[in-house]
Amino acid sequence: MSIEERMKSEFSNFDLSGSPIAQELREDFAQEEVLKTAIYPRPKNTRILSVTNQKGGVGKTTTTVNLAAALAKGGLKVLVIDMDPQGNASTALGIPHGEARHPSTFDLIVNKTPLELVVKQNSFFPSLYVAPSTIELASADLALSNDEGKEYILKNALEKYLDQQPERYDYVFIDCPPSMGLQVVNSLIAANEILVTVQAEFYALEGLALLNDTVNTIRFRFNHEISITAVLVTMYDKRTGLSRDVYEEVKNFFGKDTLGTVIPRNVHLAEAPSNMQTVISYDPRSAGALAYREAALELAKRGVRNG
Repeated sequence: MSIEERMKSEFSNFDLSGSPIAQELREDFAQEEVLKTAIYPRPKNTRILSVTNQKGGVGKTTTTVNLAAALAKGGLKVLVIDMDPQGNASTALGIPHGEARHPSTFDLIVNKTPLELVVKQNSFFPSLYVAPSTIELASADLALSNDEGKEYILKNALEKYLDQQPERYDYVFIDCPPSMGLQVVNSLIAANEILVTVQAEFYALEGLALLNDTVNTIRFRFNHEISITAVLVTMYDKRTGLSRDVYEEVKNFFGKDTLGTVIPRNVHLAEAPSNMQTVISYDPRSAGALAYREAALELAKRGVRNG
């Protein structure tokens, strides 16, 4: 069935001819058709990405869980480590925040609980796993203030866990809080790549220079391999000149690391977590889901190309 035939079939009660909505539907249907047959290539080695930006409200958690779900839907094995005490990534992946009697990343960092006892499987995508967080994680800085090597706890635990896996993970995403505490330092040291999310809004570029300084400090002191390899623009509104201008500014700042895919504003992205789902399972045909699937495909292809 062609795109035009599909539109007539699904929207037979509406006259969409020549309308902006019709054009958006054509674009979404065309994008969906491409993604139906898309192959998400496996990286040669496990890619560990810390998703970060010291500015809040820029779509870090939304990006973490939906890229992870999109890659899992594409046949890859993925782990999400929730290092944000708010636990929003855990909720979106089906684990109630602060679920009783289950170890969390607080136990991993403070009590040195092995990662295999923390990880749980997602119910929608069998190859997607999550290490959930609780609000207790906010006290990790204080609990470990005098501990030697506290910056390397996550790195050491993750390396041990990955070495024990009979089937290797393709991706590990670490969701960071918008701060510069022990959780973020551990996350950046454990990762070998950084994915930055930037919202397409007026204050988008605030703090990016500080983020670069932070990355350089971590690279110099702790992790010589870490670098920003992907930048994703979120909350993009193609109807506004502001979004286009911000995207160009981000490209000027980060260059080739800026993904060509942008994530639009989409109500389903906000609705999905309240149903304890990613948008990939909640509404797979929504504009938000299609955009994240496309971004995940671009990320996967870049990884193979750069590997």
